[in-house]
Amino acid sequence: MVKEFMLDSHTKLAIQETPGHKGTIIAVHGLTGNHKTFYHYRKLLEGDYTFISYDLRGRGNSSPADENTSLFKHAEELKTFIEMKKIEKPILMGYSMGAYICALVASEVEVSGLILLDGAGTTEEKQRELIIPSLSRLKKSYRSADDYVAQTRDIYASLNVEWDAAVEEITRYEVKETPDGWQHKSEASAMEKDFNSFYDFHPIPVFEKIICPTLLVIAYGPLGKKAPLFTKETYTETIATAKDLVTIEVPANHYTLMFEKQEKVEESILDLLQNIKKVTV
Repeated sequence: MVKEFMLDSHTKLAIQETPGHKGTIIAVHGLTGNHKTFYHYRKLLEGDYTFISYDLRGRGNSSPADENTSLFKHAEELKTFIEMKKIEKPILMGYSMGAYICALVASEVEVSGLILLDGAGTTEEKQRELIIPSLSRLKKSYRSADDYVAQTRDIYASLNVEWDAAVEEITRYEVKETPDGWQHKSEASAMEKDFNSFYDFHPIPVFEKIICPTLLVIAYGPLGKKAPLFTKETYTETIATAKDLVTIEVPANHYTLMFEKQEKVEESILDLLQNIKKVTV
């Protein structure tokens, strides 16, 4: 069940929290995603770990994005959330943009572990060429929720994403009815501002401050007929600077990494969590 969490009197986050007893994992989604993106990883970990995922501001059912929205603004809000919830030494899991946000927070807050799902490297112009055109779908109006789902299904098919009930649930959650038809809950202009802030993220000064065990997952699969969104070269500075890092490369692409069950990734996450447990016992 999704609940509202108020960061202040006028700023809410839509969160989903499932209980566990081994620690707390906070999961942060990507640029245009929502809390449901973590479906497979929640299923893997819920029951053992308290698993919290939430809609970043400007997405899903959270408050609209800040006028000066950026990675850094989202990171400050995550820090506030951790403080207000009184969560001690959480494990942070970030996907894509969420990985950048989690890395920023881990460089300033004591955390037990950091899981980076294809994010938190350097950003090049080729990422802009792949991402910015895709934001045009956020500006479109659709005849109905079913129309939005059908068009999104076609897009995902071109990206080699296998459609199933979980992907449909994620997709239906991200659209809303407006006086002008059905539209994505995210505003394209805010998403572009957030993406532009990727270029202000510099891995070396961030990862120099991170001391917790870290898992970096690189998804090298192509986006349909296009190149992968990120490559291993993207993470050169991250890998060189991080102190306690395990890196794995998987043939999934940036989307199938989340929308399809990834056994190697799940095994690596469980290994990281087991190592954290040994350190803290």
